[in-house]
Amino acid sequence: MDDQTAQPRARRKHRSLAQELVAELSQQIRDGLIKRGDKLPTESAIMQAQGVSRTVVREAISRLQASGLVETRHGIGTFVLDMPNTTGLRIDPATIGTLRDLLAIMELRISLEVESAGLAAQRRTAEQLAGMRGFLDELNESMAHSSEASSSDFQFHLQIAQATGNRYFTDIMNHLGTALIPRSRVNSARLAHDDHQQYQLRLCREHEQIYDAIARQDPESARAAMRLHLTNSRERLRQAHEEAESQD
Repeated sequence: MDDQTAQPRARRKHRSLAQELVAELSQQIRDGLIKRGDKLPTESAIMQAQGVSRTVVREAISRLQASGLVETRHGIGTFVLDMPNTTGLRIDPATIGTLRDLLAIMELRISLEVESAGLAAQRRTAEQLAGMRGFLDELNESMAHSSEASSSDFQFHLQIAQATGNRYFTDIMNHLGTALIPRSRVNSARLAHDDHQQYQLRLCREHEQIYDAIARQDPESARAAMRLHLTNSRERLRQAHEEAESQD
């Protein structure tokens, strides 16, 4: 059993890889190989040890955050929690199985992230703005090459939450994690009945509008840009939900 835990398993598609990595890291925490309070290895170290991509590592860590096993401290690293979080916010990605569930999550994100964007525009530092720019560039690059972009998408939104200076915004976003970004669970371009390239260009434009408003320190424009971005996503999901129900 110990040998099996120590050796990387045969790898499958992206989502399966992330789940396998979650299982392996969780087992190491339970076995005491990674002790409570310890800092997790770096992304690069995990990539090398497990033979997976950076995107897989980031998604796995986001799932561990959502399960309450670890927390990420900005600029420091990811640490195993001293006590498992059993009483905090619990949104298990495994329970998000339908378009109706995703619509409910989008309503939650709109209520949270519109105000988050406004506060970030008022309070962000130059360093935090640079962090947003970095993840936004990474997101645009991933989309340009049609590669997995949900991790960069989540990190961009998480940077905005961190720029509010209110740790509760960050805590809730960490609990949501990349697994609840709709594009990581459904083909949003297909749902929009849209040309994939045009769909990606529109998403890039929406993200840039959010960033530009925060960079200008214009809270009302930041709120409006975030609301437009998330309500557009919600509308695509709503249309898909209505179509699915009409076919039943």
